[in-house]
Amino acid sequence: MEELKPASQWKETIWPVLVSKANEFRLIGYKKASVEDVWQCMQKKIWKNNPQKRLYEVVQDIFHLSNNQYVSFITVEAYQNDDLMASIEAIRHGSSETE
Repeated sequence: MEELKPASQWKETIWPVLVSKANEFRLIGYKKASVEDVWQCMQKKIWKNNPQKRLYEVVQDIFHLSNNQYVSFITVEAYQNDDLMASIEAIRHGSSETE
């Protein structure tokens, strides 16, 4: 029987699959697609709560990741990061005005 592990523990083993998926996204026009973005998308959108998976299940999940799911993830991440940076800037400017 194949080994079950939390999805997050398969990263090293499935690295070539992640590279392949990132290359696929770049070929269809997402020029900034990275292996780490694909991995983060899988962890946050597909494998919430880090489920136990077999190797073939993890590979299958990655190959079935659609460009819509990926773009949705990247968009949400960008908005969250922008909001964080805007908040940091607001705090910086707010505190310097009181000095």
